[in-house]
Amino acid sequence: MTLLNPYRVRRKLNKYYTYIVFLLVIWILWYGDLFSFHWQKSLDPLDGVPRNVVGELIELRRQVKQLKTVLKNHRVPEKEYSDPFLTTIYVITPTYARPHQKAELTRLKSVFLHIPALHWILVEDAEGKTELVTRFLETSGLEYTHLHRATPPEWKLKDNDPSWHKPRGVLQRNAGIEWLRKTFASNKNAKGVVYFADDDNTYSIELFKEMRDTSTVSVWPVALVGGVMVERPHVSPTREPKGGHNVIGWLTGWRPERPFATDMAGFAVNLSLLLRRENAYFSLDSQRGLLESDFLAKVTTMAQLEPKAELCTKVYVWHTRTEKPNMKDEYRLQKMGKATNEGIEV
Repeated sequence: MTLLNPYRVRRKLNKYYTYIVFLLVIWILWYGDLFSFHWQKSLDPLDGVPRNVVGELIELRRQVKQLKTVLKNHRVPEKEYSDPFLTTIYVITPTYARPHQKAELTRLKSVFLHIPALHWILVEDAEGKTELVTRFLETSGLEYTHLHRATPPEWKLKDNDPSWHKPRGVLQRNAGIEWLRKTFASNKNAKGVVYFADDDNTYSIELFKEMRDTSTVSVWPVALVGGVMVERPHVSPTREPKGGHNVIGWLTGWRPERPFATDMAGFAVNLSLLLRRENAYFSLDSQRGLLESDFLAKVTTMAQLEPKAELCTKVYVWHTRTEKPNMKDEYRLQKMGKATNEGIEV
């Protein structure tokens, strides 16, 4: 057996050294990429996910990007739609059957769809849930709770009664409050804001931005109510020792001496505060015009009120009322068996 000559081996290695190094580099690069590919593949969160599911995820990402663009175009702050801990606004709305009910609810829905973290509690004044409102909510695209609570006949307004003759929506608002108490029975410190939005008012998006950080009871002006252009809290012109401005009175046309001379649309209540005030409900026994004042007296004091809307100098809600439609010809046609709304929901 011939032994290898170390000198000859060294000479051959020196001769082919460049080629050997080149091949080693190629080998490292090639197999390194393969290892890197397999390593990256193992970290892919979609690894092993069925192709149809991956397609749905890609489509959802596209829709999210599109929605962000729409929100940006409407100047909605990103923190309001990307913050998972955004305070929820619970809007309690009494409603009752009438020819323009769906039109009123549609107007509210059009605003609410622009408000992130909003839960609509819609309470019908009826013995049961109607099909019209049920279908409306199911297709609304909103997070909602559908309730019903009938008002006794003796407490209902007659056709010729003025709107102020008897308190309206009392039992329905209380039904919404009861739902909140049952829902958060084990968490009296639940985070949220409660607002009572009647279905015949006009609301701006800015209003809900103002109320979201309510810590006690927040207040603001309401336009076209009480026989004046605007009812509003009177706010102290200078800061109080604690650094804020206090509500020191009310600028209203009717009974400004009321403890809380505000409209139902003019305040919002912190959810945890409402839950702790166990007797905070609306009363059928409240005197004319004192329904809101009696309720707020159970919840807060003047000193605790939080003036919003740039210290109550901006109007974000209007106490509008839809004109009652003239149905004279409709009633005539119905007697002839020719109802215009036969087979169509209005």
